[in-house]
Amino acid sequence: MTSGQECQDVQGSGDDISSIEAKESYGTREDDSAQEGKSGDDSSENNSESSSESESDTEETDIRKSDEELEKNELLPLVESEANSQFRCEHVKTEHNQKEQVTPRRLSRGQFWLKLEAEGTYQCTVTGLIFDVTKAAVIKYSVLSWSKYADYVKKPWMVGGPIFDVSCDSASVLTSIQFPHSLSLNDHESGMTFKVLHIKSTGPAIEPSVDHSMTHVKWHVSSLSPVGPVIQTQEPVHYDGAVILYKVVNNHPSLSFRVYVATNNDSFIKDISKAVKYSDKKFIKIDKPPVCQKRLQDGKRYRLISEPEAEITPEEIEFVDGSLLKLKSYIEVYMEQPMEFTLSLIELESEEIVWKAKLREYLKLKVPKHQEKTAVILVARTEAGNIGKCDWILHDQNKNEQKRNTISNRRRKSSNSLFGEEFYNKRLKGSDISDGTKAKTTLTDQQLMTLAKKMGKDWKEIAIECLKLEMKDIHQIQAKEEEVNVYKFMMLSKWREGELSNGTAQNLYDSLKDHVSYEIIQILEGFLEQT
Repeated sequence: MTSGQECQDVQGSGDDISSIEAKESYGTREDDSAQEGKSGDDSSENNSESSSESESDTEETDIRKSDEELEKNELLPLVESEANSQFRCEHVKTEHNQKEQVTPRRLSRGQFWLKLEAEGTYQCTVTGLIFDVTKAAVIKYSVLSWSKYADYVKKPWMVGGPIFDVSCDSASVLTSIQFPHSLSLNDHESGMTFKVLHIKSTGPAIEPSVDHSMTHVKWHVSSLSPVGPVIQTQEPVHYDGAVILYKVVNNHPSLSFRVYVATNNDSFIKDISKAVKYSDKKFIKIDKPPVCQKRLQDGKRYRLISEPEAEITPEEIEFVDGSLLKLKSYIEVYMEQPMEFTLSLIELESEEIVWKAKLREYLKLKVPKHQEKTAVILVARTEAGNIGKCDWILHDQNKNEQKRNTISNRRRKSSNSLFGEEFYNKRLKGSDISDGTKAKTTLTDQQLMTLAKKMGKDWKEIAIECLKLEMKDIHQIQAKEEEVNVYKFMMLSKWREGELSNGTAQNLYDSLKDHVSYEIIQILEGFLEQT
């Protein structure tokens, strides 16, 4: 491997680089030491600003305010805490075995929190960041958007992976950070230069990396503030790709999707999630394996096809890394009639399949009142067996019409009663029913398994943050070698056990409604309707 400093000496001698690299001589060690003494305070301010990219609706006002303040400062030297970033090295086996996997706690506004108990090398299971510390430390960090720093990434430099903001309670304890990159190197790394863009209090600077591997770029911490890997190369760039699906939620029987073809880059993916969230339309994310089977190449053309045929716009795209763009491009897929279908992304030059997924829906019918007793067993078996295999739930249109008529009648009957109006409002919100049945009926094992199958990889964070389980509970659950859905089921069962008679659909709905997918909310609402 070639060290970052050697790359700087060799590559920098003949390159005509941007004004950013002109700042590559980013100050003396004395300057960094002076800044390091106050990095704890500075990084707290920076975390408050940079973590404004959170997905939390309750803090949307703060998010927009912070975004506006950052945009005003983009043309000025950034007054933020100093930070450093590292690329993850390809360790020798002894070093690799000493790396401990740690799961962070999720804080508000998109921040992660880790308490490291002793000296060592630790890898975050959520973001892939690797931290080297000399003693116990508390580290906070968050994923940022590259689009905010687009003005500082000038050719020939390109984004190499997600950008993070990191702070530590004792800056000198955190010696290096390894940043995950989204590049598919193989035989194409010989002509690549790896460095990091460091947004310091004195302005942006390109700083050398220490090392790089097939997955990470390592950087020695000089100060704590936003840092992300950047690359320079004359060769075609290959990326680890991801395909992300969102379905439009409406009352129409037709199907409409957004398909994003992206680099497997947390910053890029977070930008997509944020764009969908603030869209005029309502979406649910379709949980399909996103990682491409074949690497994506910058400048190559790809086609999305559907079987059976659907309307796809545009039919072909030229792939580029859109990390620096505020508006992320996507492909729209439309089917007039709902049905099971398969999407495939094809590389035009080789005609090879890059990514493929089969999409299924589940038609949820309204059981007539007079058939509820005879149908309850059939419904339970159908939902337990089929919901776990579908990608979204299509509610029967007759159900919506019946529900509107029922609500209309109920409103007329209760128009002269204050109690009746309050009952109607509560029913609309799904918060209670008058006879208290929801509050008394605990969830069954079948219902918990249905929910477990629809939970994503963040189930451990949900367990700790929403269901008040402890990390020792997670360790006990994972002590046995089981399939991941069984772990999720055991987690929900542990919650139900702790709630005693209050392990109900209503209680679980109230705990999860602001933290899980729309699809899980739909399933819980279905359980509430059955009680």
